[in-house]
Amino acid sequence: MVRTEWNAPVVEVLYAGCKKILSEEKAVLAGDILVPGAFEISFAIKKYWEETKHAKSNRPEAFIALGCVIRGNTPHFEYVCQAVTDGIVQLNLSLPVPVIFGVLTVDNLEQARERTGGSHGHKGEEAAHTALKMISFCRTLRKT
Repeated sequence: MVRTEWNAPVVEVLYAGCKKILSEEKAVLAGDILVPGAFEISFAIKKYWEETKHAKSNRPEAFIALGCVIRGNTPHFEYVCQAVTDGIVQLNLSLPVPVIFGVLTVDNLEQARERTGGSHGHKGEEAAHTALKMISFCRTLRKT
């Protein structure tokens, strides 16, 4: 998992939900990476992969990117959201393991709350389920 320090109260709820599902499914958490903000997620994933791709014990089978970008009064929101989205897409196309998008892009804190256990579910838990499904998919392909 790669998670951001920025908007920590929201991200920590995403993280807790993600860890809960992974723990229930007895999945091993190979790494827990903390980065300053959402913009740094892609770099951290790529760097972690480069450092662990030949390892036997802590080589990840998937990455889960967790963060929260809340709209402000400047165009910064659009730039960060687009960069994070593009970065994760590029990683999915270049790495041999899936990168799961668990970054909330919301207009306000209320929308973030709705997506961390509120009316729109728990996106941290959903990210964990998605990672597990993609790991299973990749394992199935390796067997063929």
